[in-house]
Amino acid sequence: MPAMDAASFNALSPLIAQIDVGQWFRSGGWVMYPLLALSITSVALTIERAVFWWKAHGGGRAARASAISAEAAAGRLDAARSAARSDKGVYGAFAIELLDRVAATRNPEAVNAIAHDLAEQARGSIERFGATLTTIITAAPMLGILGTVSGIIRSFRLLDSEQAAVDPSLVAGGISEALVTTAFGLVIAIVTLFPYAIFRSHADRCLGRLEAISAAVAASVVPNGRDADQASGNAKSKSAKPKPDAA
Repeated sequence: MPAMDAASFNALSPLIAQIDVGQWFRSGGWVMYPLLALSITSVALTIERAVFWWKAHGGGRAARASAISAEAAAGRLDAARSAARSDKGVYGAFAIELLDRVAATRNPEAVNAIAHDLAEQARGSIERFGATLTTIITAAPMLGILGTVSGIIRSFRLLDSEQAAVDPSLVAGGISEALVTTAFGLVIAIVTLFPYAIFRSHADRCLGRLEAISAAVAASVVPNGRDADQASGNAKSKSAKPKPDAA
C-alpha cells in the first residue's frame, strides 16, 4: 500500500477536524451506553490481567518454576523449598504451600490430593475475569446488532411518515445509528479478543507448570533412597524371624 503523501493528508485533515466524538456517540442511540460500559470494563480488566501475568511470568519466574520442579524431581525438597522462597509469584506460593503440607506425609496418593486441592485454589486467581472477558467478546457484537435493528426500525418508521419527505436527514439518522453501533460493538469485541487469547495461553502454561511441580513433589516421596532402604530392611527383618515349628 503506498504511503499517504502530504497532499492527501492535508485533504483529509479538515474532515478529521470536523469529527465530533460526542455527536458520533449520540448518533448511535441508547445502545451506545451499554457498549461504552463494556468497553470501559474491558480496558480495566485487560490492564489488571496484564499486570498479573507480568508479575507471574516476568523477571525469569518461569525459569524459577522449572528449577523448583527439577529440584523436587531429584528428591532435593529442601533445595526446592529454597528455590520457591526466591519466587514471590504464583509458583513460589504454590510450591511452598505444597511442600509444607506434604512434609508430614510420605503417601503419594495424599500428595496428589493435596496438590489437586492447591491447584484448584490457585485456579481462581489464574483464570480470574476470564468468564467476564468472554462475555464481553460475545455481548458487544450482539448489542451492536441490536442497535442496527433499532436504527433500521427507526428509519422505516420515518419512511412511512410525512416527515421523511420534508427532512430526509431524519432517515439518515436511523441509518447512522445502525452503522455506528455495529462498528462500535465489533471494535470492542476485537480489541478484547486478542488480549484474552494471550491471557488464556498464559493461564494454560501456568496450570501446566503447577502440574509439573505437583508431579515432581509426588515422585520425590515415592519410597526410594532412604525410604526404600528402610522398607527393604523391614522386609528382611520380617523374613529373618524364625517360623514356629509345625505341630
